[in-house]
Amino acid sequence: MLLSLLPAGAVLWGFTSAYSQSEQNRVDTRLQAGLRVALTGYEDRAATAANAAQRLARTRTFQLALERRNRAAVAALLPRHVVVEAPHFRVGRVPALAIRRDADVVTTHGLAGTVVAFVPLNAAFIASVRGDAGLETSDHLALVDGTRIVAASPTLDGVVTLTPGRIAVVPVSGVRYRALAAPALPDLPRLRFAVLTPQSAIDNAESSNRDRLLAGLIAAMLLVAAVAFLEGRSIVRTLGGFAAAAQGIAQGRLDERVAVRGRDEFADLGDAFNDMADQLESRLAELDAERTRLRLAIDRFGDALGATDTEQLLRAVVDTAVEATGAAYAELRTEGRVATAGNPNAEGETLEYGLTVGRRNFGMLVLRGRFDDEARITAASLLSQASFALENARLHAVVEEQALVDGLTRIANRRQCEDSLGHEIARADRLGIPFTLVVADLDDFKDVNDRHGHSVGDDVLREFATILRLTLRESDLSGRWGGEEFVMLLPGTDADGGMQLAERVRASLAERSFHGRDGAAFGVTCSFGVAELQPNDGERALFAAADRALYEAKRLGKNRVERSARIRTF
Repeated sequence: MLLSLLPAGAVLWGFTSAYSQSEQNRVDTRLQAGLRVALTGYEDRAATAANAAQRLARTRTFQLALERRNRAAVAALLPRHVVVEAPHFRVGRVPALAIRRDADVVTTHGLAGTVVAFVPLNAAFIASVRGDAGLETSDHLALVDGTRIVAASPTLDGVVTLTPGRIAVVPVSGVRYRALAAPALPDLPRLRFAVLTPQSAIDNAESSNRDRLLAGLIAAMLLVAAVAFLEGRSIVRTLGGFAAAAQGIAQGRLDERVAVRGRDEFADLGDAFNDMADQLESRLAELDAERTRLRLAIDRFGDALGATDTEQLLRAVVDTAVEATGAAYAELRTEGRVATAGNPNAEGETLEYGLTVGRRNFGMLVLRGRFDDEARITAASLLSQASFALENARLHAVVEEQALVDGLTRIANRRQCEDSLGHEIARADRLGIPFTLVVADLDDFKDVNDRHGHSVGDDVLREFATILRLTLRESDLSGRWGGEEFVMLLPGTDADGGMQLAERVRASLAERSFHGRDGAAFGVTCSFGVAELQPNDGERALFAAADRALYEAKRLGKNRVERSARIRTF
């Protein structure tokens, strides 16, 4: 009996710990799924309200009634949970806590008013959303304003403090609940959904299972005692095998099994033990696989949210979609780009989701495979986040371009020119290749602005930038240094080549004519200073040499090209 106590206790502890963890995981999974469905229900009802407002706003009969301010006719045409707002005219009122969607009523006479469709965020709404979430009877779906519960199904009052996305045990009105809260609602930043289930139910389930295990082990102990008296050392060896296997399972070695010999009660117990161990190993393997798949999906989704390169972002989104939904094939199309993952010849159901941010639809996600309801919910949630991530990447690219491009001429700005100048000087020194800097300044540009206006001056700057783009090689860089001063960075080009290129630009500008605000045509010329990089030159020295050459061109009469150190005029 003493030898049997240790393996029996190990079995009790091992199975109790495993069941407790499994029960908590099962409850957590249910809460997470219920919260996702609740958020989807919120979005669906908001979309339904928006569609209702749009349909009514486009109805001609309603437009005429609103344009004439016919209150009775407007009220008769208003469906439930729809109001009208217009200057000095209102029919109906929107509750303080409600999802609100507006649609302008535009007639031939202009804006007649606004149709407002709303969904009250009350107990009836929560009950409706909860009905779709598949929660158990004891689970509560609540709407929380800050920390106060404002509506719940079933009814629940009190204050709840939760960190969004983290499952925790919290007290509400003296009762402990295992709860999970969603992030703030998009339209109502103080409000969020929360799902709560009584902790006592989990504790009771664990206690009941522990009692059953304890009862079974006590029965086994009694059986062991009776047989031990008759079987002696043989029984001791058998119990030793049980103890070793139970301890192995308790320590995480789930492949441990007991040897089964004969057809007696111990053989049956060994079979039952092995069956339970098989089921436990299978269940834990499933949970581990699901946890691994979810972790990979979250990691890839984190990559998608953090990526700013569109190509990298598209690949992360399709990979995450396949991983998170179990799809056999995924295809993401957006603004001329396509990313795919999986087998394009796979068979099964096809799901299509539009990429939308606000009213802008900029792509489509196509999934093919076999999907359950949870996979569809996951796909919809993933798509919502991916849409914002793609939009953020697009905005990041716009901001990045604005930081390096001159807004007027659409060529490099001073910041990019300074960065590129240092890079090209270092590259020329490292590879031993020539590098030439050309500084250009439009002649008498202030007179152009004073005589013809700044808009004409802007046209001259843009035209000069166009000449630079058409004349320079792809490896060269042209930029606006400031005002009417421009620079050209010519890697792999010596001073002679720089002089020839500057002369082509000068001649091309001299051939063009512009029209002032009085319609009269006029021409614009430009002076150029050319300097080739010399040993031990830095950025300032090279620029100063080119600037001195430019000054010399101005002094000698303008509309000419001058080279630093050696005077050579074209």
